[in-house]
Amino acid sequence: MNRHSVRGFLPEAVSQEVMDAVFELARWAPSGTNVQPWQVYVASGAVRDYLQQEFVRLVNSGERENPDHKSDGRLNDPWRGRRRACAKVLYGAMGIDWEDKTARSAAGLRNFELFDAPHVAFLCMDENFGVQSSADVGMYAQTLMLAMTAYGLASCAQGTMRHYPSLVRETFNLQPEIKVLFGISFGYEDPSVPANSARTDRAPVEESVVFLGGDN
Repeated sequence: MNRHSVRGFLPEAVSQEVMDAVFELARWAPSGTNVQPWQVYVASGAVRDYLQQEFVRLVNSGERENPDHKSDGRLNDPWRGRRRACAKVLYGAMGIDWEDKTARSAAGLRNFELFDAPHVAFLCMDENFGVQSSADVGMYAQTLMLAMTAYGLASCAQGTMRHYPSLVRETFNLQPEIKVLFGISFGYEDPSVPANSARTDRAPVEESVVFLGGDN
């Protein structure tokens, strides 16, 4: 309940000691048959700065997104409604009107600026793995972000970090079979950033969970 997506970070770097502790906890995440398909690449300092600059350059130059994996299909309700409600909360916290396309575009670019986070982790897996193993990576990511929360760190999981996977592979000198799923920007929260006041709700349990049998 304490973890939330943070979209504005302080410039203070996380010590290697704290990062070691956080990622040590995360490696105990569950995975099917203990395969542990996740491969994680963390950028800090000059490497992080280079990636931020390149992401922004690619977006501003109109470079077409080229993710390794297919995006979600067209959403209908209730999922479409949840997405719109999330956008309303976020834009409201930032003081952006829905009709203000310029401001919305600037807000979107903040993703590629890493929300000024001093670190970004790219979560990847080998192309041999499919949907089942990508679920394992999701469990790893949640474990990682909860570990960050426990150590006083803030985080934001970002699907936008999958848009230009070739840049990630080039930066970390990865083989082409390593595919980028998403990224997590992290560091220390800047409480003065308006976007950080945004809080989304969750659908009631009965909308997604069915209990059958027992005393129900």
